[in-house]
Amino acid sequence: METTQTHPESTQHSEPQKEHQWLQKLVGEWTYETEVTMGADQPTERATGTETVRSLGGLWILAEGQGEMPGCGSATTLMTIGYDPQQHRYVGTWIGSMMTYLWQYEGELDAGETTLTLYSDGPAMTGDEKLAKYKDAIELRSDDHRVMTSQMLGDDGQWHHFMTTNYYRKQ
Repeated sequence: METTQTHPESTQHSEPQKEHQWLQKLVGEWTYETEVTMGADQPTERATGTETVRSLGGLWILAEGQGEMPGCGSATTLMTIGYDPQQHRYVGTWIGSMMTYLWQYEGELDAGETTLTLYSDGPAMTGDEKLAKYKDAIELRSDDHRVMTSQMLGDDGQWHHFMTTNYYRKQ
């Protein structure tokens, strides 16, 4: 007796939608400058590096960074971002050579379609092995300049900004 297997829509061939097309604006070769402040009483740390962003089937972007990571020295990072039409949400991951934690993103594009905000849970900066809530916002300022800001939700219920990274497209 022959059985027919059904596959969820997510395993079938998908055509890029407008949300996927927005991600393609990130594709290219970039340099970055980052500033990190770990607390009001801490000095601002700066670092630089490069990032290569490529498309995977027009549905995903893969962003591989190489450079200095404040407090960690030289590092390699890999971010993936796509759009899940079933969830109506952007989804993704982030890993870095300096840690074993797999960050999982979920987020949305603002009404003006200039800023993608991604939320995740990750290790708290307190060093006590607790998880904290994070918010990364990727803002397209022009075709050749984007800014990513990172915030952590504090025990006081407020978002606390700790990192700003400016990316400039290599010409």
